[in-house]
Amino acid sequence: MGKPTGFLEIDRHDRAYQPVDDRVDNYNEFIVALKPDELADQASRCMDCGIPFCHSGCPVMNIIPEWNDLVYRDDFKRASEILHSTNNFPEFTGRICPAPCEASCTLNLTDHPVTIKSIECAIVDRAWAEGWLKPKKPKRRSDKSVAVVGAGPAGMACAQQLARAGHSVKLYEKNAKAGGLLRYGIPDFKMDKSLIDRRMAQMQGEGVEFKPNRAVGVDVSARDILDRFDAVVLTGGSEKPRDLALPGRDLNGVHFAMQYLAQSNRRVSGEKYAEQDILSTGKNVLVIGGGDTGSDCVGTSVRQNAAAITQIEIMPKPPEKEDKLATWPNWPNKLRTSSSHEEGCERKWSVTTKEFIDDGNGNVVAAKCVEVEWNMDANGGWQMSEVAGSEFEIPCDRVFLAMGFVHPIHEGMIEELGLEKDDRGNVAGNTDDYKSSMDKVFAAGDMRRGQSLVVWAIREGRQAARSVDEFLMGKTDLPR
Repeated sequence: MGKPTGFLEIDRHDRAYQPVDDRVDNYNEFIVALKPDELADQASRCMDCGIPFCHSGCPVMNIIPEWNDLVYRDDFKRASEILHSTNNFPEFTGRICPAPCEASCTLNLTDHPVTIKSIECAIVDRAWAEGWLKPKKPKRRSDKSVAVVGAGPAGMACAQQLARAGHSVKLYEKNAKAGGLLRYGIPDFKMDKSLIDRRMAQMQGEGVEFKPNRAVGVDVSARDILDRFDAVVLTGGSEKPRDLALPGRDLNGVHFAMQYLAQSNRRVSGEKYAEQDILSTGKNVLVIGGGDTGSDCVGTSVRQNAAAITQIEIMPKPPEKEDKLATWPNWPNKLRTSSSHEEGCERKWSVTTKEFIDDGNGNVVAAKCVEVEWNMDANGGWQMSEVAGSEFEIPCDRVFLAMGFVHPIHEGMIEELGLEKDDRGNVAGNTDDYKSSMDKVFAAGDMRRGQSLVVWAIREGRQAARSVDEFLMGKTDLPR
């Protein structure tokens, strides 16, 4: 490494946020980037650790020590080339990935990992600013055609790789614009949507043809797609939300989180939507579910000037600090406080909902809740029980169910093709070749693996593209 003693001399210093008061009245990104000299210092902390566990912590297996060293040496162009050799969209992951690479960093043993995510983002942002990222057109074209169904990060990565291999690629998307949950789930204050548009332009220059407003299995026959293309890749995501079958679930004001977030994103971008407005302005908001989607509901509700926001989670409160010897280099269970939580939210753990209360006119006015405890049974499994006498109510006239997704939407394309599913309801397929139960049909991303991270979607899209290329041509030069 360029500075072998960097980690001994320089403390961890990461990107900052704009003050809360400055950022909550708009939907703009609010991260304050590191200055060039700060970036060089942080990159120099990469410690030549011998076995870079950050590689295995990163699902796309980014070559992290190498581009850290290049940033330290101010060779951002070469750093960008190495970064893009494993990751099609580092500006996405550099903003919204939870950074399992940093959890795996050797310096995380002392709670001061290298600021890998910030350096990654700085590399790609510099590459765009300098004009280094151009369409990579194939040297030769094949006579093969591929339909990729679902234009989220898995579909975009898969389509880009296949186009670069020389195939004719059409990317079908049911929404008006590409991006999947990157566009319609992640709020703009976490990731500006112009970043997606910029990648779309690059992909179009490489030959990818986007086909928006075409839901395969609804607007377009899945069988027709199968007949027209030499291969089909299903990357439609995992969109069936986990529901709560409780009294009062059908009251006005109780919504799935993604209904709320997608509409908000459409409103911010000026895109039209047909459903009735879902707003938190002046409302008491209850978010059920303690993950990132719930956090996004919190941040969006803050920007819509909610009167009060409460987020509840059925699981116990995680420890503030993990046991390194028990968890490292794996992703640890620990308390995480997002930027949205810092903007104003009451959080409660070990709480379950029993009923939504009607105001007498069909509107939700409160939620009946109860505290729970978790105990291990004789077989080593965790069992939940309610705490006697702990019932309480949370006033709420907006409830957002943010408890994750159970599997892809089966109605339409999956049912029309009669594809086999795994025991969780995902399209069955392995990580060796990503083939489904139907000839020439592949599946990747959340549609195959279940709800996961954007970085896993990119990885699966890339690997599926390699399998498709090998299936079509008998061999492949695409990276795995």
